[in-house]
Amino acid sequence: MAFSIQTTLFLAFLITCCSIADADIKRYQFDIVMSNISRLCHVKPIVTVNGSFPGPTIYAREGDRVIVNVTNHVQYNMTLHWHGLKQIRNGWVDGPAYVTQCPIQTGSSFTYDFNITGQRGTLWWHAHIMWLRATVHGAIVILPKAGVPYPFPKPDLEQEIILGEWWHKDVEVVEQQGRMLGVPPNVSDAHLINGKAGLYFPCADTHTYALEVQRGKTYLLRIINAALNDELFFAIAGHNMTVVEIDAVYCKPFSTNAILLSPGQTTNVLLVANQLPSRYFMAARTYDDTALPLPFDNKTATAILQYKGIPTTVQPIMPKLPAPSNISFAMDFNAKLRSLNSPQYPANVPLNVDRNLFYTIGMGVNTCPACINGTQLTASLNNITFVMPQIGLLQAHYNGIKGVFTLDFPDNPPITFNYTGAPLTANLGTSLGTRLSKIKFNSTVELVLQDTNLLSVESHPFHLHGYNFFIMARGIGNFDPTKDPAKYNLVDPPERNTVGVPAGGWAAIRFRANNPGVWFLHCHLELHTTWGLKMAFLVEDGNGPDESILPPPKDLPAC
Repeated sequence: MAFSIQTTLFLAFLITCCSIADADIKRYQFDIVMSNISRLCHVKPIVTVNGSFPGPTIYAREGDRVIVNVTNHVQYNMTLHWHGLKQIRNGWVDGPAYVTQCPIQTGSSFTYDFNITGQRGTLWWHAHIMWLRATVHGAIVILPKAGVPYPFPKPDLEQEIILGEWWHKDVEVVEQQGRMLGVPPNVSDAHLINGKAGLYFPCADTHTYALEVQRGKTYLLRIINAALNDELFFAIAGHNMTVVEIDAVYCKPFSTNAILLSPGQTTNVLLVANQLPSRYFMAARTYDDTALPLPFDNKTATAILQYKGIPTTVQPIMPKLPAPSNISFAMDFNAKLRSLNSPQYPANVPLNVDRNLFYTIGMGVNTCPACINGTQLTASLNNITFVMPQIGLLQAHYNGIKGVFTLDFPDNPPITFNYTGAPLTANLGTSLGTRLSKIKFNSTVELVLQDTNLLSVESHPFHLHGYNFFIMARGIGNFDPTKDPAKYNLVDPPERNTVGVPAGGWAAIRFRANNPGVWFLHCHLELHTTWGLKMAFLVEDGNGPDESILPPPKDLPAC
């Protein structure tokens, strides 16, 4: 059949209009302001977005364009990170201060303008400078494209559940005091569920979150661990949960009575309100597997699952959470996670590796003339404590500015030792440097993250910006390059953006470096990031403009 030029142009117009109709533009205005917030019978000013804590949820669909204009009205510099969004070729809007941008200064604005490509599910946004993400954070809900169903039973309702921490004091003051002393700062005073601590804390009547449900209905809970320094267990009394998604990636469903989330991770679960109508506690508390007797926030946050029609005078039932040091539950839970790996949502696992990396995670002690004790605790990858620059690393790379960083981050640690043997407490100094690792575009990378006994073994949640990765395997003890790869799941390993490296153990991840730019890798325990447990990959451009970094936005903040 032949078409006229006019008909052909009209069809092209229709196709273009349909494409535009499928992809929407979502616009948000985020004003960074100080707000007086009361928690636990204690009022204090905190940094918020639009005066709310937690901050507003961003709603979008896969394929949408999101435009968030951020205006900074507070005394602190500010950046926002869209945790888990890949920001393909567009690292300028990724958000980590002095990595992909300079901060938004007081009285200034910056517009984060990005596309959501090939992702759907629950992610979150947060401040990515100092410890401000303690109060500056919120959910990102990415629905499937219009007409595309979930690969699990459609829920009747959906709800975000954000887990967090609360300090009575200004969190920046707490962090600065710890830095001055050269030791860990005070732990949080409470954990929170949707910004509230629950019935076991003062002023509980106004500081307890409740979710009303109807018997027989199914609810999709989008659970986010926004805590600064704590891995958290979460459970609901009398109810099992069906895990269906992790870090905005669909997974093979499985039922569990509790879940574990490292800081930065998200988990979607289906909850069926199939129990005797009553009031049931939802609860969260710390998972702590460090070998040292260090203090941690062991208080339990609670919220209420409220069946419709039940009086609020009924005392809620408490769930049985795993013990704070229950390593076996943590390992078993993570072992159950598998990518969905369906024809529509395949697990494209790299089977061949171009670049093998082995990074040791260590605590250390360096001299600190400004510290009261003359020393300070520090942290390192391959014995390198990362030093933040004074200009964005991406800007320096894109503009060819010399002297900001070097490209000599080592692929392996400087020495080999029994990484998880008896604790080592001598010769704990680390090297300082702004050292990056250069990765060839489209190469496949395997990275083994190995915890060590330098001072103490401890679990570490590592987040890679700009990418998802496959968790090939996790284990306890020293990684054995001759034996442990036989344990790799090459079919349906979990795909995430944040991996929990077990205390005294290791995690092996793989990814394809097909997103050019400078991408941050760091421990998502804010304390360890402050101590230098971080580095960055410089992924080179590929061939042509479609495999190269986009030009920077015109309003990119200046340093």
